[in-house]
Amino acid sequence: MKFISWNVNGLRAAAGKGFADAFKALDADFFCLQETKMQEGQLDLSFDGYTSFWNSAEKKGYSGTAIFTRKKPLSVRYGMGVEEHDHEGRIVTMEMPDFYLVCVYVPNSQDGLRRLDYRMRWEDDFRRFVLSLDKPVVICGDLNVAHEEIDIKNPASNRRNAGFTDEEREKFSILLASGFTDTWRAQHPEEVKYSWWSYRFHARENNAGWRIDYFVVSDSLRDKIVSTDIHNEIFGSDHCPVELVLDI
Repeated sequence: MKFISWNVNGLRAAAGKGFADAFKALDADFFCLQETKMQEGQLDLSFDGYTSFWNSAEKKGYSGTAIFTRKKPLSVRYGMGVEEHDHEGRIVTMEMPDFYLVCVYVPNSQDGLRRLDYRMRWEDDFRRFVLSLDKPVVICGDLNVAHEEIDIKNPASNRRNAGFTDEEREKFSILLASGFTDTWRAQHPEEVKYSWWSYRFHARENNAGWRIDYFVVSDSLRDKIVSTDIHNEIFGSDHCPVELVLDI
């Protein structure tokens, strides 16, 4: 099965930048989106053979997640069941016969780390949520953290910036230690490749990026990983799509 995850930074904007062509070319069984910034029905977008499931933020034009799937789910769940977190459209969970697929857009700690305390609560609650699921789990999305120094172009100058704080990196380490595998790093232990670039300072042109978009799977699925990829040749957003193929 082929999975794609992409933070499109506004699906209506991405639709004008070749999104449909990229969607068809990537040819995934599950295509997960973050930061859709829209309500379902605001854009006439459908693909033959796919059903879509949307979780939109209550605040218009903000956050939002969606999954386009070729496979019929047993059930679909929105949010994590925690009142504090479930107003921003950040999670779609799809139950399949052999696994759960969790599409997630993790909150950014923001300038001045003004949302870092909230982010820490989110991380703990999200970890409890995925650990409560009773099948192996495939987590994908914009996790808004560069885990190790290899995952960011300029680690020293970004040390206390949102997405590369010690606190956020530690929470990701705790998630992995609780029974999960970072699929890209498992297959590419030394490779430097990024999935997000600032729109400022010609960052993408200079490849001054961050790897903050992930597929993380239950350790029980680790031997099912066939391949992983980061499609930095695909434009249309400040993020690029990431890919996972599982033999499942």
